[in-house]
Amino acid sequence: MCGTVGLFMGCAAVSLCPKQALFARRDDPGGAVDGTGAVAGAEGAEAAPRAKDGEAGPDAYMSPFRTWYERATVRSADRRELGPSAADQGFFAPELVPLASHPLIADLRGERPDIHRDVLVRHLYRYLDFTAKLEHLVVNRTVLGIAHGTIGVRLPEAMRLDAFKIYCDEAYHALSSADLAAQVRRATDVRAELPEVPYFVTRLERYLEETPDDLTALTEILFVIVSETLITAQLSEMGNDRSIVPAVREAVRDHALDEGRHHAYFAVFLRHLWGQLTPATRRRAALRVPRLIRIFTDPDVPSVEREVVGYGFSRDDARRIVTELFPDAAVTAYAKTVSQQTVRHFASVGALDDEQVRAEFAAHGLL
Repeated sequence: MCGTVGLFMGCAAVSLCPKQALFARRDDPGGAVDGTGAVAGAEGAEAAPRAKDGEAGPDAYMSPFRTWYERATVRSADRRELGPSAADQGFFAPELVPLASHPLIADLRGERPDIHRDVLVRHLYRYLDFTAKLEHLVVNRTVLGIAHGTIGVRLPEAMRLDAFKIYCDEAYHALSSADLAAQVRRATDVRAELPEVPYFVTRLERYLEETPDDLTALTEILFVIVSETLITAQLSEMGNDRSIVPAVREAVRDHALDEGRHHAYFAVFLRHLWGQLTPATRRRAALRVPRLIRIFTDPDVPSVEREVVGYGFSRDDARRIVTELFPDAAVTAYAKTVSQQTVRHFASVGALDDEQVRAEFAAHGLL
């Protein structure tokens, strides 16, 4: 609930909250929304020229959601339910869980035959928790602002309407993830033992604390663009992996299909956003993108270390295992691989034309 009864103060979503923007407009009917809702640097920007009636142009919008009412998961898919034999099947693709193949974990199978399954189940919990909290706590905050026109970016009406559809999609992905996690808890004796706040949220919050006030809202929007345009091909492949329990496989496939539409949408949204920023703000924004990509892609090392300690290892051994699992070179290579399309999108709007921006992308291993 968003505190509409007037008893809630300090809402974390206030920078994009449509209710806050409505109050601002009521107090100043002729004025634009100020720092509480507008993207910094948009006023006086070089806006993309609008197309004339019947003419294609920068504002022409071909919606990726034309078949949404028929094909979106929330509209067409059944609830994904674990069958009675789920506990005997795979819960995640082992090749996507480095810990599952570590020699010291494999050595525990003699005394803990279920260790391999437990590692996969806990990784599934991590994935579901990450998904639910990303969609609810981060993505839908920005999508809410897009839908209600409170983020200071001029968009075609059709794009704002599509934002409502994305909001429904993401809310359903969060529900589906939470529902599936609850089913797994009932089907197994494995518990999640995850931090209340996901590591990527903690990292993002710390980065926002370092961010100049006039760039805070824009930085949150850029993080959503990053998260919605990254491509993890492995998860798409997992959606077709018959060794995975059907409910998990189908839920991953559902999510991948919906996110394909979201990716197309945010690629277009980036062009509208970039065209409405001043040149100076574009440069400042572009310099922040590499760090946002790494915030999203770098592994949750503390969570994995705690998991390893839970298997009976000392903290020093757990730290050594995790260091072996996630060497810097491998982490950087992964970030570069999954962000290639995201980097191309920013390059397509001219963000990487600046030498310092290119140097910043290279410093984070993304070029």
